[in-house]
Amino acid sequence: MGKHVHHPGHIHPHSHSEPHSRSHSHSHSHSHSKNGLASRREFLWSMLASGVVVPLAFGQGHTRTETAEQFRRMSENFEAKGLAEPFRGITTNGTVQSNLFEIAPTGVSTEPVRNAAEKFLASLTSVQLTRVMYPVDDVKWRKWMNQHFYDRQGLSFQEMSEAQRDLAFGLMRASLSSSGFELTRNVMRLNETLAELADDHEFLGEWLYFITIMGKPSATDPWGWQLDGHHAIINYFVLGDQVVMTPHFFGSEPVKATSGKYKGVEILQQEQNEGLEMLRGLPEAARRKAVLNFSKTGNNNLTEAFKDNVVLDYAGVRGANLEPAARKRLTDLMHLYVSNMPEGHARVKMNEVQRHIDNTWFAWIGEAQADSVFYYRVQSPVILIEFDHQQPANLRKFAADANKPTQQHVHCVVRTPNGNDYGKDLLRQHYLAHPHKREA
Repeated sequence: MGKHVHHPGHIHPHSHSEPHSRSHSHSHSHSHSKNGLASRREFLWSMLASGVVVPLAFGQGHTRTETAEQFRRMSENFEAKGLAEPFRGITTNGTVQSNLFEIAPTGVSTEPVRNAAEKFLASLTSVQLTRVMYPVDDVKWRKWMNQHFYDRQGLSFQEMSEAQRDLAFGLMRASLSSSGFELTRNVMRLNETLAELADDHEFLGEWLYFITIMGKPSATDPWGWQLDGHHAIINYFVLGDQVVMTPHFFGSEPVKATSGKYKGVEILQQEQNEGLEMLRGLPEAARRKAVLNFSKTGNNNLTEAFKDNVVLDYAGVRGANLEPAARKRLTDLMHLYVSNMPEGHARVKMNEVQRHIDNTWFAWIGEAQADSVFYYRVQSPVILIEFDHQQPANLRKFAADANKPTQQHVHCVVRTPNGNDYGKDLLRQHYLAHPHKREA
């Protein structure tokens, strides 16, 4: 593979086919960057002044193939459309529900995450640092995409030395639970399996995942990091001892490696099976409310890349109307996704989730046999989870029906509605309390 990995890939014609949601402006929206490039330069020079980055000329160019240029333009088009309006957050009616999130101590230390980030940054060259570091309020947070054609920013694992890779994994280990880390690594491994099956080692593979750091790691000031790549996106915001780990995207095609380097690796079976058991365990009346459509013919996820401001009303069956056993299954299903965070911060998030269990909704599309393809959604004021069996993409040539969703291609998304994806509502509150700390 080439050393430079800002590669495009092959866009699947059925991806991102859902209609655009309504656009609304709201006072909760905020944008701190007047000029993205200027504010980032300002940030990097501030890091230079504090000794974090050594002098370097900006804007160094590199050669791209005509194909890469074509997909770079495609990436810019997605960004232009997806970032056309300021961030507001996912809402049910276009209006952000206020006073859901607050800056408050959790008692769960984030020091291991900060230390791991500092060690990773210390291993980078000055050239690498200028590619990795962004201001904490940079629009880069919103520039992620599951599709592998996307022209990503940051530093890829492919470009890192073995020592740097180990330190990047150290940051991930410190930030995630052991199961969350293993899931992420297995997504990366299965992308290698996909490269083998698709015979495409230029645009697919285990190491085509990019790391960026937002802000300077700090015990008191806001900062965070992002992993961006095919089927694996983590946005990890830190403020004091608080953490917001959304948007979080994970999936794979295939979900099980039956051959190749990583034969036997399998993911997302528990997410699939517990969702199915959630539906099957409902009484008949509740199940009728939960099922929006018995027919699943396409891709149903609504809150993937560049869908930060989707308007999505509640649907399905409401937690307040569930029997205790079903409410527990619903809680356990949410915990399965939240537990990709370490135990302490997962507990903090689940306490938040539990406060809204009565207004938590479960919705389903598809049938309910073991071999059925389906979509389900869990939605409350403070969490949104989507699980979707998708149509074949890079493995279309192996599919019996290239247009029919399959259990071998899964997308999962976790969001924090009402303005706190990327920790933006906490960041807004921080700037209100500390306006002098605003970086742009």
